[in-house]
Amino acid sequence: MEIALTIGFVGLLVFLAHLFAALFERTRIPDVLPLVILGLLIGPGLKLITPEAFGKVGPVFTTVSLIIILFQSGLGLHLATLRESLLPGIRLTVLNFIGTMLVTAAIAVLGLRMSLLEGLLLGAIIGGTSSAIVIPLVRHLPVRVETRAILLLEATFSDVLCIVTALALIQAARYHELRPTLMLGQLIASFLVAAIIGALAAFFWSATLQRVRHLENSMFLTPAFVFVIFSIAELLGYSGAIAALAFGIVLGNIQSFSLLALRDLLRGQAVQLTQAEEAFFSEIVFLLKTFFFVYIGLSIRVANIKLFAIGLGIVVALVLMRIPVVWSALGKIARGLDGALAAVMIPKGLAAAVLASLPLQAGVRQGAIIQDIVYAVILWSIVGTALLTVLIEKRILWRSYARFFPAEEGEGSLPANARQEGDG
Repeated sequence: MEIALTIGFVGLLVFLAHLFAALFERTRIPDVLPLVILGLLIGPGLKLITPEAFGKVGPVFTTVSLIIILFQSGLGLHLATLRESLLPGIRLTVLNFIGTMLVTAAIAVLGLRMSLLEGLLLGAIIGGTSSAIVIPLVRHLPVRVETRAILLLEATFSDVLCIVTALALIQAARYHELRPTLMLGQLIASFLVAAIIGALAAFFWSATLQRVRHLENSMFLTPAFVFVIFSIAELLGYSGAIAALAFGIVLGNIQSFSLLALRDLLRGQAVQLTQAEEAFFSEIVFLLKTFFFVYIGLSIRVANIKLFAIGLGIVVALVLMRIPVVWSALGKIARGLDGALAAVMIPKGLAAAVLASLPLQAGVRQGAIIQDIVYAVILWSIVGTALLTVLIEKRILWRSYARFFPAEEGEGSLPANARQEGDG
């Protein structure tokens, strides 16, 4: 009976996901929100399913979702857009991360009597944005391609920044020693080496792809190869997420490279993915995204109402802090609707959820409080991002944000080309 109910629920969930996607097209309410709420109902609400019921499968599934989402996003990112978006993306990532750490530490020290180190640790854990949430959300919003790429890069880069910084601060809390030069070296190596691994793998796979296609049921081989690349990068101590994104970017732009020597070395002709293969990956992303958001919802823990309210206060502070960060980091790029929507993209997700329990496991004094607050921030940041996106796009909050992100003269509040790109 339980197996039959589980299978029936999975089928119903897929139908609901398509319904929520259709509602998004009509109402612009992101399908992220009802999926997370559904997870909250069947998890913390009714306690029908708990994250522990999935055992080790749950974390593996969320990581698989992240890999495929990053890979598919990289396929659609053109080199010209990447060149224009890379520096603004790095500026936004760094400024938002530093701002989040400082604001969160101030609230933690003044409101929760945490030490400065514990407050900075809490800020580092929630200092990024979630790729798995930002990418599907931004894809259907009426923003320019450059803005979409900047938000994608921020979400990917910030995960690495959160992990390296949080682990360094946990070590500092345990051994009373902080080594910033080592932390900086780990960050640079994690970014650069992972990107090189992903790029070289893309050249190899492009040269091999023509032969692979002759095999039966070969469509699954490309995502399987992405998993292998992710694992190699992680096992070597670098960012698997960056490697997966770089693999997608290079494979999607393989015809733009003129590395003839490398092609000759591999003895193959560089080829790109077909439209059928890209459509297949889109279907996989849709299914994985559906279950990912429900899993995030049922993983939220509401253990302490006071800490849950403090989590809401932190999210409100981060929303306000994000406005000057976007304005200063993006400059003219952040104008009109692009700037307003970029200013509300603060959802926390997989990286924060994974890091939440580490301070408690490491014996940090306020580890349990940090864990509860992180879960509250994850929930409120997702809900806040989804609702603020709707309110800005429907022009309900547009005037408030237009003071900080005015449209250029003659542009209007919504560029026509942005609407076409967002709906595409």
